[in-house]
Amino acid sequence: MQDQLDYLAKRAGAGKLSRRDFMGKASALGVSAAAASTMFASAAYADGPKKGGDLKIGSTGGESTNSLDPATWASQVPYHNGRQFGDTLVEVSPTGEIEPRLATSVESTPDAKTWMFKLRQGVEFHNGKTMTGDDVLKTMERHSNEDSKSGALGVMKNIESMKVDGDTFSITLKDANADLPYLMSDYHLVIQPGGGMDNPAAGIGTGPYKMEVNEPGVRHMYSKHANYWGDDAHFDSVEILAINDATARTAALQSGQVQLINRLEPKIAGLLARAPGVSVQSTPGRGHYVFIMHTDTAPFDNNELRLALKYAINREEMVEKILRGYGSVGNDMPINAAYPLFDSSIEQRTYDIDKAKEHYAKSGHDGSPIILRTADGAFPGAVDAAQLFQQSAAAAGIPLEIKREPNDGYWSEVWNVQPFCASYWGGRPVQDQMYSTAYLSSADWNDTNFNNPEFDAKLIEAKAELDVTKRKALYSEMGMLVRDQGGLICPMFNDFIDGVSDKLVGWDVDPNGELMNGQVTRKLWFA
Repeated sequence: MQDQLDYLAKRAGAGKLSRRDFMGKASALGVSAAAASTMFASAAYADGPKKGGDLKIGSTGGESTNSLDPATWASQVPYHNGRQFGDTLVEVSPTGEIEPRLATSVESTPDAKTWMFKLRQGVEFHNGKTMTGDDVLKTMERHSNEDSKSGALGVMKNIESMKVDGDTFSITLKDANADLPYLMSDYHLVIQPGGGMDNPAAGIGTGPYKMEVNEPGVRHMYSKHANYWGDDAHFDSVEILAINDATARTAALQSGQVQLINRLEPKIAGLLARAPGVSVQSTPGRGHYVFIMHTDTAPFDNNELRLALKYAINREEMVEKILRGYGSVGNDMPINAAYPLFDSSIEQRTYDIDKAKEHYAKSGHDGSPIILRTADGAFPGAVDAAQLFQQSAAAAGIPLEIKREPNDGYWSEVWNVQPFCASYWGGRPVQDQMYSTAYLSSADWNDTNFNNPEFDAKLIEAKAELDVTKRKALYSEMGMLVRDQGGLICPMFNDFIDGVSDKLVGWDVDPNGELMNGQVTRKLWFA
C-alpha cells in the first residue's frame, strides 16, 4: 500500500492529481480523511510554491459606483482590489497574532499609550517612489480626517498625536489601548504615496499586483509588481470579475472561467461539493448577516418598536433555511464566541410572539407598513431571509413590508442611507475594533446611528483597561447595551463559504474573512 501512496503523492506534487482525486484514491486504500489531507498538503508543498499563471476571481459586491479610494471600501470587490495593490502596516494571522507587513515590528510603552512601528525599508510603490515614514503618516492623517468619510475613522478616534522619527512611525493615544496593533490592520488603512492626499483613487500601493484595468462593476485586472518587496505572491496576473448573480458566479467556477468565488450560497454548497474539479471551503468566523435600523429615524427611534422587531424574528428558522447549517444563531450584538473576550453567559434572545406583541403595543405604532429594504447582494439569501422575517413578524401583528432594491448602488444608495435594510459585517479581529468601527457614536460607519453616551464611555474605559477580567466585564455590558437598546437585529453568524478550483494549492483556514481574509492571491498557487 505504501508504494501506491508514494505514487499518488508524487503525482499530486507534480500537479497531475487533484486534491479530490487524491483523497478518493487514498480513501480507497484505507487512509483516513485527516491523514490523506495531510499527505496531500505535504506533497503539494514539497517543492515549494510554483510561480506563474493567470488567476481569475469571481466576486459579488461589485458596483459601477466602486472607487479605488481605500476610505470608501464597503463591499467585497473593493476589498479584494485593496488586497492586490495595497498593504497595511500589519495583518492578523489565522490564529489571531499580529503579523508584520509594512511594519517589521511593533512595540509599546508599558502603559500601552504610545506605540512604535518600525517601518520596512526599500519598499517601492507601483509608481516607482520609495515608501517613507511621511507616506505612512499622511495616510493615517487622511483616515483620521472627518472629511475623508473613511470606514476606519472610528478606530482612529482615540489617537492624540502621530509622528515619524527615522524609520519609526509612532502613535500616541488619548487613552491606553492594548489592541492598537489590531486596529492598524483595518483593510482601509492601505499605505498610499503621499497618503493619497492628492489622488486617493489612483490605485497605487505597495502590494504584489499592479492595477492595469479598472472597470468598476465589471472587472479589475492586475499584473505582478516586478519590485514587490515580499515573496508571498505567485501568479503572473490577477483578474477580479464582478459577478453579483450567485448562479452565474457558481457556473463560472464550474466552467473554469474563474478559479475562485466568494459568497457561495449555502443552499447549493452541498451540491457543488460533489461536483468534479472544485471544492467548497467553509470557515466559521466573526461574519454576521443583519438587519439594521437607524435609531434616530422614525419609527425606529422608538426602542419599544426595535425590541418588538427583535423578538419577532425566528433565528433558528433563519439559520436552518438560509444558512443550511453553515453558521450559528446571533443575539442582536456583533460579537460571538470567535472573540477571545466573549461573554457566553449573556442570555440568548429567542423568537417570542407574546413579547413581540407586547413591545409593539407599547410602541404605539400606527400600524402602517414598516419598510425593510433588501437585495440579493446584501448577503446570500437576503431576500429569502427578509421574507421569513416578514412572515414571523406577521404572526405578532407587525406589518413588515419588503422592498427589493437593485444590487448596483445598494452599498451607496441604501446601506447607511435608508433607515431599515439588510446588510452584513465580516467582523473584526477584536471587540474594540468592531465596536469602534460600527457602534461608537462618532464612527462614520455607525450604520444604526447608535448614539449612547454610556456605551461610548465604556468603550473608552475598555480601551484603557489592561486587566483582562475587568475588560471582559466591560465588553459584556457594552454587548447588553447594543442588544437591548441598539438598532442591530443580528439573527445569524455566517460561515465564509468559498468555491475553489482543484487546480489551486495552498488553501488554509482563516476566520478573519472570506477567501482566506482576502489573501488568496498571495498564498495560493497553481498545482
